[in-house]
Amino acid sequence: MAGIEVKGRTALITGSSRGIGRGIALKLAQCGVGQIAVHYLKNKEVAEETARLLREIGAEPLLIQADVTRPEDILRMFAEVRGGLSSLDIFVANARPDVQEFYRSVLDLSAGNWRAAIDSQATALLLCAREAAGMMERGGRIIAVTYAGGAQTGSWRPWAAIGPAKAAMESLLRYLAWELAERGIAANAVSPGATEDSVFSTLPPEVLGVLREWAGAGWVPMRRLATPADVGNVVALLCSEQAGFVTGQTLHVDGGASLASPDFPMEFQRGA
Repeated sequence: MAGIEVKGRTALITGSSRGIGRGIALKLAQCGVGQIAVHYLKNKEVAEETARLLREIGAEPLLIQADVTRPEDILRMFAEVRGGLSSLDIFVANARPDVQEFYRSVLDLSAGNWRAAIDSQATALLLCAREAAGMMERGGRIIAVTYAGGAQTGSWRPWAAIGPAKAAMESLLRYLAWELAERGIAANAVSPGATEDSVFSTLPPEVLGVLREWAGAGWVPMRRLATPADVGNVVALLCSEQAGFVTGQTLHVDGGASLASPDFPMEFQRGA
């Protein structure tokens, strides 16, 4: 078999000006997606850099600014997509608020912090998927970027707002998968582990250093953090013709980190 075959030719990726979203956009372009809407919230300069990289690959970018926590912005975003792209084959929900909008332990969360998380994840997926599905034909793809670990545990304490929001997103995705299956539209999620050039890059540098040490010690069996390119590869795989029968699933992109058990010392798990 040759490389990943993606027949979809148009895509909208929220939060694609940098990091994981940019990695997804570039990979889809490499797989032949010719028109890609690059969504950003504030930083137009980095969005323009993503656009430049897409043009180098041969894709045609469309820059769209929107706040996905605002329903009216979502409607405007899709109006711009309808006006700027020939169709919509792929939608990827990747946007999140700035860290300062939600990064609090549970007892320190304000109602605003909570709303920023829920509205940017579960509510945005609901509203965006509804608009995206209305533009898609058979073979369409809806993909949400989640963090399954944070949705299932409570140990990353400042993730107390986004964790439940991601859990709601993952649950909603399964309902979308069921609803859209008869139309030939697949809905799945990807769950990156700790990733270079991601939300972790916005935290103090020592945080990323500790994570790299943790990965190298074996808690990530492949001994490194994920990269945006790793995530882009899996999204492209889910968008491929070969993955058309996969729907309602969450694929972990974590180098095996989700296999590690907190019940035993790493020395045991490494077979020492």
